[in-house]
Amino acid sequence: MSDAVGPDFSHLPPATGRLGAVFARPKRVAVGCIVALTALGWLYLAVLTAQTDGALAALCRPALTPAAGWSAGGLALIWSMWAAMVLAMMLPSAAPMILTYTEIAETAARKGEPIVSPIAIAAGFSLVWLGFASAAALAQLALARAALLDSGLVSASGLLSGAIFIGAGLYQFSALKHACLRQCRQPFPFFFAHWETTVRGVVRLGVRQGLYCLGCCWAMMLVMFAVGAMNVVWMAGLAAVMTVEKLVSGNRLTYALGVALIAAGAAFVVAGFAAHWPLRAI
Repeated sequence: MSDAVGPDFSHLPPATGRLGAVFARPKRVAVGCIVALTALGWLYLAVLTAQTDGALAALCRPALTPAAGWSAGGLALIWSMWAAMVLAMMLPSAAPMILTYTEIAETAARKGEPIVSPIAIAAGFSLVWLGFASAAALAQLALARAALLDSGLVSASGLLSGAIFIGAGLYQFSALKHACLRQCRQPFPFFFAHWETTVRGVVRLGVRQGLYCLGCCWAMMLVMFAVGAMNVVWMAGLAAVMTVEKLVSGNRLTYALGVALIAAGAAFVVAGFAAHWPLRAI
């Protein structure tokens, strides 16, 4: 981004200290942060996947009944799985937003204005999704107790899987989905209008962007309950789809995904009914 087309930072206070010099190239910091956290997420998921038939699966089996009480160790392990999952899946989709912030920050730094490391905005974004991970971990334990998950952490009910897919598909057509998607696709106006020069302020920007991302992608993330919380293929596929959806313009891809999810959900529902009420031979 050149000075000629960059935003006007004349309203900001002059730079103080050496913060601007330290982060004079915030884009490198942002790229390193995204790559490192994403890699750590996938690495931890790989370790957990190798142990799916061991402790993690045991914690999620239907044998974990309501009378058994909550296991702090089991909840922590499942939360760590979801935390790694959201970092691995959602940070790549947040890369354009974080890099947009760094472009504006680099322009400000060249003008001698104070800037904050992009680590702060990544931290705010991650806080939102770690909150989602907490809710997902509780939901997974509840589903396991209700015998709706099998030992492979996959939905044991075709009707539940169908409801998740159909719900995610319908959400693709909702006004909230499209409002959040627009914010994810066009972060520059948001940053330009709400620019901050303090760490706390930039973390708040990250939280707000994280909420937009959550509003855009939460329903599709729930699909993991239907296909298996440790299904790495689906993780990678959904991560790629959600990233591309934020990069392309228009609604064609969003609507196509909605139709595909609804069709898959309908197939699960039909299979679920067939499993519960099989046709008798005449």
